[in-house]
Amino acid sequence: MGKIIAIGGGEIGRPGYPIETMEIDKEIVRISKKARPRFLFLPTASNDSEKYVKTVKKHFGNDLGCKVSALYLVKSPPPYEEIEERIFAADIVYVGGGDTEAMLEIWRKTGTDKALRKAYKKGVVLSGVSAGAICWFSHGISDSKKFTNLNAGFTKIAGMGLINALYCPHYDVEKDRKPALKEMMKKISGAAIAVDNCCALEIIDGKYRIISSKPPANAYKVYWSGGKFYEELIEKTNRFASLAELLSQKRKG
Repeated sequence: MGKIIAIGGGEIGRPGYPIETMEIDKEIVRISKKARPRFLFLPTASNDSEKYVKTVKKHFGNDLGCKVSALYLVKSPPPYEEIEERIFAADIVYVGGGDTEAMLEIWRKTGTDKALRKAYKKGVVLSGVSAGAICWFSHGISDSKKFTNLNAGFTKIAGMGLINALYCPHYDVEKDRKPALKEMMKKISGAAIAVDNCCALEIIDGKYRIISSKPPANAYKVYWSGGKFYEELIEKTNRFASLAELLSQKRKG
């Protein structure tokens, strides 16, 4: 089993915006157990945006003391052997936000998903925000269609399946996500994890906890049972609990 921190959303200091996820980002660095971890950024979902890379290098490099590099996969991806080598050499892999569907398609074509699965088993910290959180789950609710059609709705997309659940980011800030998720879950037998901005699901060796960088930010377990819709607040504590139990549909009490 490995380490994942999946962040629902939040800014890391791009020009004109504040840093909102500092406490979560510090935890990403902490669980690497390295004083100056090797940090690999995958900007695939943002079409390998250089501005995004610059922001990540400032935040995680200058502010949090990581040795930051970026792996570019969109225009001229390196051969698989190099992709695997760079991912395996990292202490932390961080995946940025953007077009989840396009990112996963590129990962599958280049074998990046295969290398990331191996890295997960090796104990590399896998982390990311929005698209970079959805990717670790079996499915996610995505707005990828909006990149080509602003009027498009949300869709269910298949992720890497390291966690057997559907992941929903931006649960508190995008008003259309809640009703879309509620409708989507009618056709899904398992549970969804819906996460607010500035909140994250942290998983270490099959156990989880909810962490946040703002007190009001929360995460919820969402599912249908017996024709009724449930949205259960997941308690924020310092203790880790069973991930398998969280993902079951058994109601508390």
